[in-house]
Amino acid sequence: QVQLVESGGGLVQAGGSLRLSCAASGRTFSDYAMAWFRQAPGKEREFVAAISLGGGRIDYADSVKGRFTISRDNAKSTLYLQMISLKPEDTAVYYCAARLQATSAVLRTTPKEYNYWGQGTQVTVSS
Repeated sequence: QVQLVESGGGLVQAGGSLRLSCAASGRTFSDYAMAWFRQAPGKEREFVAAISLGGGRIDYADSVKGRFTISRDNAKSTLYLQMISLKPEDTAVYYCAARLQATSAVLRTTPKEYNYWGQGTQVTVSS
């Protein structure tokens, strides 16, 4: 199995930027498709972005397209989420998630399809 630890959250003004990191340990990182989800108070956990095992396929939620960039460094066993032009509605706890799957499998966008989760990191965007 894999263990995930997020970092990089914080308080930022609207229009600002943050970069989240998710450090993985345990089983080989490149065996896992990875994703970011977020959960705001009183709301369900929602998909943000996903990336395939080698990084060649990426998917984004419509709400973050053009503003967020997901990437991974398999040599460092780390997942990233670069966020720019942040909005107050981006305020949430951000989670990284891992799914053990074949290289050719499609990217998943629902929380129940991911097996492993980090503890989350808070992102707060002030207006």
